[in-house]
Amino acid sequence: MAEAAAIGDSHTSFVRDNTECLSPPLVPEVTLHLASEMLPIWRMSEAMLAATGLPPPFWAFAWTGGQALARHVLDHADIVRDKRVLDLGSGSGLVAIAAAMAGARSVTAADVDPFAIAAIALNAAANRVHVDIVGDDLVGRPLSGFDIVLAGDICYEQPFSGRVSAWLSTLAGRGIEVLIGDPGRTYLPRRALRRVAQYDVETTRELEDCALRRTVVWRFRSPHGDAGPAGQPAL
Repeated sequence: MAEAAAIGDSHTSFVRDNTECLSPPLVPEVTLHLASEMLPIWRMSEAMLAATGLPPPFWAFAWTGGQALARHVLDHADIVRDKRVLDLGSGSGLVAIAAAMAGARSVTAADVDPFAIAAIALNAAANRVHVDIVGDDLVGRPLSGFDIVLAGDICYEQPFSGRVSAWLSTLAGRGIEVLIGDPGRTYLPRRALRRVAQYDVETTRELEDCALRRTVVWRFRSPHGDAGPAGQPAL
């Protein structure tokens, strides 16, 4: 695994050198640069990554929330077709890629990690789709030019979960569709959500506490009614 000091601007090379091209179990039509048990980045603890100056490589794994949300978008393409999509906290870019494959008018993937930015670019190219990439923290900012916001696995820690949930609720109140994928993590704001669909996602005990994780696609409630995306009823 490359040392942080040697990386410089070579985020793309780092991603290539520490991953292999794999397909997530629930979304086999998508190919991503992911870590596997055979690669050093998988075995490095968070403390070891911090010692090298590297952030945790969330971008190197296909988390269950992202897989469920990507599967849902591909199976219900009307959710994003001809719409302007923001994938918040994009990580590997899986959800953004799924939206592009499903016929979105435009797709923007946002993530603050420069390694994620490199991974998203590589993964979009590998799947022959166009995705615009933003490296800024958009949470809390006024948001225009989007019809729908997608986010997988964003409720993993406080205080970020509270901050992003409040912002997404505000967007939903303004009429922007907001869907998130989450397996029921501690900081999930359930009172603000409606269940749309659920999936059993194959995972690994290196990431989760089980080999098969039931994961839900949720929609942020809107004061305009409880109909699901594109008229699909909430469960």
